Amino acid sequence: MLELIGILAIMNFYAISALVNVVTSIVLGILVLFENPRNRVNQLFFLFTLAVATWGYAYFLWQIASDPITALFWVHVLMAGAIFIPFLYFHFVTRFLNLQHELRWFIWVGYISAAFFSIVNWSPLFISTIGARDGFDFWPTAGPLFLPFLIIWVLYAAYPVRLLFKHLHTTDSAGEQAQIKYILIGTAVGYIGGCTNYFLWYGIPILPFGNITASVYIIFVAYAILKHGLFNMKVITAEFIVFALWLFVFIRMLIANTVSEQFIEGGLLFVMLVVGVMLILSVDREVEQREKIQKLAEELEATNKGQENLIHIMNHQIKGYLGTARNIFAELSQSNDYGTMPEPSKPLLTKGFEEMTAGVDYVQQILKGASARSGTLSYTMMPLDLRALVLKLLDKQKEVAEKSGLSFESKIADGNYNIVGDATQLEEAFKNLITNAIKYNNPKGSIAVTLSRTGEKILFTVKDTGRGISKEDEPKLFKPGGVGKDSIKYNIESSGFGLAFVKPVAEKHGGKVWFVSNSPEKGTTFFVELPATYESVNSMERTSGFSRPC
Repeated sequence: MLELIGILAIMNFYAISALVNVVTSIVLGILVLFENPRNRVNQLFFLFTLAVATWGYAYFLWQIASDPITALFWVHVLMAGAIFIPFLYFHFVTRFLNLQHELRWFIWVGYISAAFFSIVNWSPLFISTIGARDGFDFWPTAGPLFLPFLIIWVLYAAYPVRLLFKHLHTTDSAGEQAQIKYILIGTAVGYIGGCTNYFLWYGIPILPFGNITASVYIIFVAYAILKHGLFNMKVITAEFIVFALWLFVFIRMLIANTVSEQFIEGGLLFVMLVVGVMLILSVDREVEQREKIQKLAEELEATNKGQENLIHIMNHQIKGYLGTARNIFAELSQSNDYGTMPEPSKPLLTKGFEEMTAGVDYVQQILKGASARSGTLSYTMMPLDLRALVLKLLDKQKEVAEKSGLSFESKIADGNYNIVGDATQLEEAFKNLITNAIKYNNPKGSIAVTLSRTGEKILFTVKDTGRGISKEDEPKLFKPGGVGKDSIKYNIESSGFGLAFVKPVAEKHGGKVWFVSNSPEKGTTFFVELPATYESVNSMERTSGFSRPC
C-alpha cells in the first residue's frame, strides 16, 4: 500500500489526464458496444476506444516510470495504440456515413499503414532516443520514419472531417445532422488537443497540455451514437457534469495521502455514484418523453398533411359530384324534357332539390373554411369596387332575411371603395357574416349592415339582435368546427367553418376581423377591416400584370 501511495504521489497532470482518458474510453466504449453489440458502427467505436485506452494507459505508466528503459518500453506501447487511432476512426466514420464500400481501398491502405508503422515503432527508425526535455525526465525523439507517420496520421484524421461536413449539408434528417455535429465537435477538440503531444518530439517547446481532450473527444462521439439529436445541451451538460464529478472524486481517492483519506474519498465516490445514477436515469426519462413528444408531433404533422390532401380531393371530386346531382334535380323539377312530372311528385322533387342545395352549400362551407385555414385556398387578386360587391350581396341577403321575419337595414357611406382583392372570396366571407346574423338572430329581430371608409381603411360591419356570444364560446370562434354549446338550438346546419373561412380571407387581403358581443340577448356586431389599396379602379386596370392568382 505504501508503494502504491508513493507512486501516486509523483503523478503529475499528464499522468492523471492519461488515466482519465483510460477510464472514459473503457466506460463509454463498453456502454456503446452493449447498446447494440451487433451493430458494426458500435463495434468499430469500441475498437477505437480500445486504441485510445491503450495509448492512455501506456501514457500513464510512461509518466510514472522511474528509469529510461521502462519509460522507452511504455512509449513504444503508447505509440502502438496511437498508430491505430486515426485509421480506426476513419473506418468508423465511413461506416457511420455508409461509405465503407466506396472508400474500402482507403480503409485497407489505412490498416496496412497501421500494421507497417506498428512494426517499425519498435525500431530506432521510429523512436531514435529518449531523454530529459522541458521538465520531462524521459521524452522521446522522433526517428526518420516518424514524420511520414504523422503526415498519414493527419490525412486520415482530416479526411473524415471533410466527409462529415459534406454529409451534414446534404442530409435532410435532423437526427443525423445532430449526430454529425457532436462527432465534429469531439473530433475538433480531440485532435487539436492530441496534436500537442508531438511538438516536443522535434524539440519544439510546446507542452502536451491538450492530452486531456481525448476524453472530450470520446464523450461527444459516444453521445452521437447513443443519442439521435432529440436532446439539448442542457441534458448533455447534466450527464457530462455527473461523469466529470465521478472522475474527479475517483482521482482524489487515488492520490489521497493516507488510508483514512482514501476511505473518506471512497465513501464520497459511492454516494456520488448513487446520486449520479439517479440523476442520469431521470434525465434519460426526460429524453424518452421528449422523443415520444417529437414522434407524436411528426405523426400529427403527417396527419395534417394527409387532411390537406383529403380536402384537396374533396374540393375537386366530391364537390363536383354533389354539384352535378344538384343540377340534375334542378333539371328534373324545372323541365319537361324527360317527360311530364306528376303533380303530386313535384313538391317532393322540389324539396329534394332544396335539400341537395343545402347539402352542397354545407360541404362547400366546410371545404372552403378548411382550405382557407390551411392556406391552400386559391385567390385571384385584381382591382375591384368593394361598394358594388356589397350592394349586389345585400340585394340577395335582404330577401333571405325578410323571408325569415327579420328587418334588414343597410348603409353605405360616401367614399371610394376601390381595393385589390378576390371578389369571390370576399363576397363569400361577407355572406357568411350576414348568414350567421340571420340564422342566430331572435325571431322578429333585425340586422344592420354598414360599409364605411376612414382614411386608408374600409370597415364592413354586420350587427344582429340575437342571443350574443358567451365568454365560454368566444375562444371557439374563427376556429374550424368552432360551434358554440347552444348553436344547434338556433342553427342545426351549423358547420363551425363559416367564421374559420372569414378570418384567413380577411388576413389574406391585409385586413383583420373581430367582434363585439353584448351577451346575453343583446346581439353581436362583427367587423371586417380592409386596406383601401388604390384610389381608382381605372388606374389599377391600366397597371400591367396586376391580375394574378396566388
